[in-house]
Amino acid sequence: MEKRDQDHRACIEKVQAMLEDGKNVRDAIWTGKEIEFLNDHHFLTAKPVVYLVNIGDVQYIKKQNKWLPIVQKWIKENGGGAMIPYSAEFESQVVDAGKDDKEAQAARAKELGGVSMIDRIIKSGYKNLQLINFMTAGEDEVRCWTLRIGATAPQAGGVIHTDFEK
Repeated sequence: MEKRDQDHRACIEKVQAMLEDGKNVRDAIWTGKEIEFLNDHHFLTAKPVVYLVNIGDVQYIKKQNKWLPIVQKWIKENGGGAMIPYSAEFESQVVDAGKDDKEAQAARAKELGGVSMIDRIIKSGYKNLQLINFMTAGEDEVRCWTLRIGATAPQAGGVIHTDFEK
């Protein structure tokens, strides 16, 4: 058996032991080689988790929901992760105030008596997925690109076009 195959087998055995113990793959400390191997298998419990808890708009505005502490307790007991309470109904009303008008949306949220959680949800997603943005600008357009934290400049160029990385 080749060294690479032995390493893969050891990694899979480590994953199996964790899963049998009821632990998530994301909770272990992995070497660079192991991470590369794990990424090929897309284990669900290796993925970062953000819990979005949708509550009614009235409860959201009043910041009162009897289920939130129970949900938070469950999350802590089952591997943890970020929890963001929000109201889809509230967010819908805010967005309807102006699809591309942030000022109109902020005014509508204030009028309703709450704060939109969309930005927090997006930022939490980027943080948990370890992603960042960079911008490019030309005469006719400005674009936003996404890449992993720690990527090199050539890798960032590769996000735009594979030839740029070379």
